[in-house]
Amino acid sequence: MAPSLKSNASRLKELCSQRLSSRWLILVSNRGPIEYHLAESGELEACRGSGGMVTALNSISDYLELEWIANAMREGDREAVRRAQGRRFRGPEGHENLYLQFIVSPRSVYHKFYNIICNPLLWFLQHYMWNSPRTPNIDRITYDAWENGYVLVNQAFARAVITAAKRDEPPPLVMLNDYHLYLTAGFIREEMPDLLIQHFIHIPWPAPSYWRLLPNFMWQAIMRSLCAADIVGLQTLRDVGNFLFCCETLIDGAEVDYHEQVVALSGHTTKVKAYPVSVDVAALKKLASSAAVKEYEAKLKPLCGEKTIIRVDRAEPSKNILRGFRAFDMFLERYPEFLGKVKFMAFIVPTRTHLKQYQRYTQDVAQQIEAINTKYGTEDWHPIDYFYENNYPQAIASMRLYDVLLVNAVIDGMNLVAKEGPTVNERDGVLILSETVGACEQLGENALTVAPADLEGTTRALHTALTMPAEERKRRARALKESIEKEDITAWLLHLLEDIASLI
Repeated sequence: MAPSLKSNASRLKELCSQRLSSRWLILVSNRGPIEYHLAESGELEACRGSGGMVTALNSISDYLELEWIANAMREGDREAVRRAQGRRFRGPEGHENLYLQFIVSPRSVYHKFYNIICNPLLWFLQHYMWNSPRTPNIDRITYDAWENGYVLVNQAFARAVITAAKRDEPPPLVMLNDYHLYLTAGFIREEMPDLLIQHFIHIPWPAPSYWRLLPNFMWQAIMRSLCAADIVGLQTLRDVGNFLFCCETLIDGAEVDYHEQVVALSGHTTKVKAYPVSVDVAALKKLASSAAVKEYEAKLKPLCGEKTIIRVDRAEPSKNILRGFRAFDMFLERYPEFLGKVKFMAFIVPTRTHLKQYQRYTQDVAQQIEAINTKYGTEDWHPIDYFYENNYPQAIASMRLYDVLLVNAVIDGMNLVAKEGPTVNERDGVLILSETVGACEQLGENALTVAPADLEGTTRALHTALTMPAEERKRRARALKESIEKEDITAWLLHLLEDIASLI
């Protein structure tokens, strides 16, 4: 293990064994660390939960006793709750400090909570994805989903936290996560005014003018509840600034200190801090050297060109996949000497496939790939290979092989692909990075940065990356690796827990 990784891990272990040794942690999120699938035989199969947030938070149980409260999102989760008869679930082998509790809501309530308010309303708003002259259209259905979905699920989470917190003395620390649970801190605070609560938000925080697309009662409830937490964590300093500005302009009676990054409201003070989430460098390197990844690497190598561009994304409009391919089309047209020599491999993960916006976007991506392959392809070569599946080992294998990694999202809270790629890459690959993703604050100096709507700039960046001298490629790649390793997932957890420990 590299020195910086050892240092982060040892400091975190010391913090938990000394200053936090008498405390346990309640971690609360929509998605849990374990998901259950019901096999045709009737057996329940436990699998690791998916998503970047679960990956980021999973290692906390290595350091603290942890109860994770999450939604029962699928039928297997509900069946697991029925069979457990209300008891907590013990974590899998190697995570004996982890307990899991599922919140089971009526299906209609969960649908309103998740499919009408969380996705798409809040997620789209916080990623600036609405076409504001036309959408969103907040109607009676939205009002009902808020009152009889979002509010009810947040109340259920608050009750579960309160019940768990009252079991022991001293009371636990509480870490809430993301946009699904914006009202939970407020409900908890009404009954347990002294409980230490931290709320970390994994997605961008937009400016006040964008929040005003929502009815007053929605953003008032969201902002006031978040200000009931002791610490609000966001991904970047830009998000912190937007959050403080929202408090100042949207909440009557809020006193904001920008220098200290605190909000005082109704006698309670909330710290607002940036905690850029990262990757588990040690685990990534171990996975990259595994037999499964090596096997995929061997399969992908014959598909590579003399130069290879890679992108790895969920199939979300915010990932800006279409503009990335348009820029590649312009690149091939402008620099025909790369025809037959460069290859673009796209690894796109299905997501939210029940939403029409996502269905249309995925269709548009497939059609654009086909058009580019038809326009430039020959009997012996086509420019783009497209993989539409959720296959993480294959994606990691691809990132070992890139000469250029294109991360041109419209906006992202962080974007962990931008950190995973340089960590595992073996070719001194160049990172092209959108200026509007959170990772750019940390990595932009050693990447080629582009504005997400700038097709010409992205085209030029592709050419610069593919023709960059070897020594400069090596320097940039080394600097990216060192930066990511220094601020890995353990450092992120350390900063989160140090700040909440300071309040004990």
